[in-house]
Amino acid sequence: MKDPTRAKVMYELNGKPMVHYVADLAYALGASRVIVIVGHQRELVTNYLSVSHPDARCVAQEPQLGTGDAVLQAEDALADFDGTVLVLSGDVPLLTQCTMRRLIEHHLSARAVATILTAMMDDPTGYGRIIRNPDGSVRQIVEHRDASEEVRRIREINSGIYLFDKKKLFEGLHHITPHNVQNEYYLTDVFGYFWKHHWLVSGLRAQQVEEIHGINTVQQLDQARIILESRVAQGATSNPPRGS
Repeated sequence: MKDPTRAKVMYELNGKPMVHYVADLAYALGASRVIVIVGHQRELVTNYLSVSHPDARCVAQEPQLGTGDAVLQAEDALADFDGTVLVLSGDVPLLTQCTMRRLIEHHLSARAVATILTAMMDDPTGYGRIIRNPDGSVRQIVEHRDASEEVRRIREINSGIYLFDKKKLFEGLHHITPHNVQNEYYLTDVFGYFWKHHWLVSGLRAQQVEEIHGINTVQQLDQARIILESRVAQGATSNPPRGS
């Protein structure tokens, strides 16, 4: 958003910041605990959530060393937890309960170590492509910059929304490295560890691609507002606000 005074997740949609919708979704899905990893302008995010979602636990990522490192910050908060971890993005506020319940059901029935929410895009430029095995399981995620022309023709993309077996997730996170251009720990590198051990990674396509769009610009924020207003008008609000 090019605004150093405000965390991106605090930009508002219909009077509530994006992070509000994401936290709402987690609770609506029956999460036993909600952990929010905060970084830039974390005081603003933490102060807001302490009122809107007081049961949520905010954990600071400092320094900010990538998405894999961000998820690793939740390890202590999940030390006594054994089950499935859902990773959501604070700037993806349009996900619906319907889609996420489908994803959870698919993950559990497949008995996968991890499940990726994917989507089909007419123009997948810039997104990581999903490569599947003949049996439908996920074999590889290829980032756009690393993809051959053949792979770039694949329209199924990685949304960045995941379900993980908690023990396998943190085992894998302790084996990834920051040996890349950004010198960061990428969450997607954990899948390489899974495939190395021949653990099942599954994928489920979202039926509505609009749900997985991240908000990175003011224009995208305006488009998200239009989508939310349309849902309200249709009586199909997916994540009713808490305490409203």
